[in-house]
Amino acid sequence: MERLKLAILISGRGSNMQALIDGCRKKTGEHGSIPADINLVLSNRADAAGLARAKAAGLPTQVISHRDYPDRAAFDAALDGALRAADVNFVCLAGFMRLLTADFIEGWHNRMINIHPSLLPAFPGLDTHKRALDEGVKFAGCTVHFVRFETDTGPIVAQAALPVLPDDTEDTLAARILAAEHRLYPLALRLIAEGRVQIHGGRALVDGKAPSPAALLNPMD
Repeated sequence: MERLKLAILISGRGSNMQALIDGCRKKTGEHGSIPADINLVLSNRADAAGLARAKAAGLPTQVISHRDYPDRAAFDAALDGALRAADVNFVCLAGFMRLLTADFIEGWHNRMINIHPSLLPAFPGLDTHKRALDEGVKFAGCTVHFVRFETDTGPIVAQAALPVLPDDTEDTLAARILAAEHRLYPLALRLIAEGRVQIHGGRALVDGKAPSPAALLNPMD
């Protein structure tokens, strides 16, 4: 299968981007190696700390500020042009804090994924950790999914779940979920790059070994 040609879109520090860079830089055959090349790291913010990470890794970077365009459609058209000029065929959103138009999303249909810090479809949108704690859920986590127009929807590729601890705060829960994100996002991208993910209706089906049927319990008996 031909290697994916990626663009990673960021707005902030780029920690999930770094996890994807590390996976793509592993040698073929090495555990966790992602058969993909990063053609572009693009941000809507010139002050995004992730741009320095990308430059340190020797990757092409570009800034397209949403403030330079009169509306979302014009901004998204500029994004689309930059991606196509960089010969990109797959997009990873990694903390990209802009809502995308339906036309842009349709243009990259089944070729764009996002990571969200909750177990979707629970807690889409913002303030996920606070909402999870307020609801008293016993498990939280993160989700990698294909992007659709409705916020934080789309076929789910992979999820990581972890128990919510009795003394968790928003900060402690966020830190533990972020560590899980750094493992989950490269895994999900690798499965896609290896051709092991097929979309049927609203589901992303993954070829290969099925997960253990054992239940996760919190609290334990």
